[in-house]
Amino acid sequence: MSNLQMIQAAAARLDGHARRTPLLSSPFLDEIAGRRVLVKPECLQHTGSFKFRGGWSAVSALDEATRKRGVIAFSSGNHAQGVALAARRHGAPAVIVMPSDAPRVKIDNTRALGAEVVLYDRGSEDRDAIGDRLAAERGLTLIKPFDEPQVIAGQGTAGLEIAQQATKAGIDTADVLICCGGGGLTSGIALALEGHAPGLRARPVEPENFDDVARSLRSGRIERNTRTSGSLCDAIITPEPGRITFPIMARLCGPGLVVTEDQAMHAVALAFARLKIVVEPGGAVALAAALFHPEQIEGDAVIAVASGGNIDAEVFRDALARFPA
Repeated sequence: MSNLQMIQAAAARLDGHARRTPLLSSPFLDEIAGRRVLVKPECLQHTGSFKFRGGWSAVSALDEATRKRGVIAFSSGNHAQGVALAARRHGAPAVIVMPSDAPRVKIDNTRALGAEVVLYDRGSEDRDAIGDRLAAERGLTLIKPFDEPQVIAGQGTAGLEIAQQATKAGIDTADVLICCGGGGLTSGIALALEGHAPGLRARPVEPENFDDVARSLRSGRIERNTRTSGSLCDAIITPEPGRITFPIMARLCGPGLVVTEDQAMHAVALAFARLKIVVEPGGAVALAAALFHPEQIEGDAVIAVASGGNIDAEVFRDALARFPA
């Protein structure tokens, strides 16, 4: 199980390799939300998302002989790129199993980072079975996208930064909204905040129709989505919370929030207009919740993690056209 000590160790291994992303603000966003809004732009992280943190943490924790044999991961794109870059910088082979309907930019970028990409049909094929087969055939080590202690520890380093940055900004109590798929980033940040900023409360945010974490937190047991595709927020679509991540979120997180696709796209446009950052729809749901669901948030300030920026050009153009500043 991941813990604060593992997060601190991951931070030491990431030092000098990951970017320390800032907290951004805009009076225009504050006015929409009716409170102070601070945005942590992990879209500025290496490979365009927080996933580099977990990828580096997991690859760097392997012994040299294991790394040389190579690693394998499955992902719709952001975890793929994070693991691919971490493996390349460690001189390790990487195989990434990706759905064939993943955004083209993510598939192309993963290949450009030197990984072998194996595509599968999300509707008819089992990515876990494909990954298990390739791992067994080639002696590869599987790095899961969220339900892996070292990945959670790496994602938790963003929480250490938030704790320090919030203190510097004079914020000691606030909801921290986190774009949530399987819960790796959410659980990692929650653990970090528990240890370093207990007045900050982690809260997962998901797109409508894919709100398995919010439903699981309400029921107290793992709930599964009926669909596993069909959303612009592809980066955070998972079947259900992780077996490792859910107990952490159940213990530490506040209630989940849910936003519409339109609200996520509106947040994409506002992030570009007011903060000058490029965010993908799945990476914008936390900001969308901060802006469009203020009645569900407590306190005079809110912190939203913009978790990724790997958006296809046509989707970005559509967001800007539909929601002009």
